[in-house]
Amino acid sequence: MTTQADYATLACGPAADRPRIVVGTLLNYRQALEQLGDAANQPPYKSAPKAPVLYIKPANTYAQDGDEIVLPADVAEVEIGACLGIVFQRKATRVSEAQAMDYVAGYRIVADLSVPHSSYFRPPMKQKCRDGFCPMGALLARDQIQNPDDLSIQVHVDGQCMQQAHTRDLIRPVARLIADVTQFMSLDRGDILLVGVPAGAPLAHAGQRIEISISELGRLTNRLSAPV
Repeated sequence: MTTQADYATLACGPAADRPRIVVGTLLNYRQALEQLGDAANQPPYKSAPKAPVLYIKPANTYAQDGDEIVLPADVAEVEIGACLGIVFQRKATRVSEAQAMDYVAGYRIVADLSVPHSSYFRPPMKQKCRDGFCPMGALLARDQIQNPDDLSIQVHVDGQCMQQAHTRDLIRPVARLIADVTQFMSLDRGDILLVGVPAGAPLAHAGQRIEISISELGRLTNRLSAPV
């Protein structure tokens, strides 16, 4: 868990394997947008997203592979958002889709844990930014992944497969997402951009073991526990 004293270091740049910032993307899987249905055209959304819909996972959410994630006392269960995380190797500002991959250092498996909620409008901090709600796996170099837009994803809870997804279903593939996001914000060395959470994120509660596996990257495993 990151302490308050670590924030000054994080603000100066990536510290070891801890990023300066993790940026998440909502509704970037076709099935997730389809699941929203007609509600996408009703208030408060009024239309399908025309640009990436982003949110932040701050430093207090960071955890590592194998860490025990203590759920807050007011949280009975969490959604397991199985994400491919793009790690940057240098500052990216207004890069083109053709140049985007030149800025990628590699990839990490990231578990975007959230308190279950139904709205995508103004992503709520209270549901997505609880302590330990962003476990991350080790960095795998870019050249070790043949095609980040062709990776299979599985989520297991207590050894049982609860979800299967694939990055070929991304609305904005990796290079396009980098190009669109860096048009209005810079991402620096070590920063992580999550490509999105597949539709139908499974639920888990304290006492259960969660495992996210992405082909060619390996797996990320954590156990959920209740506060003592």
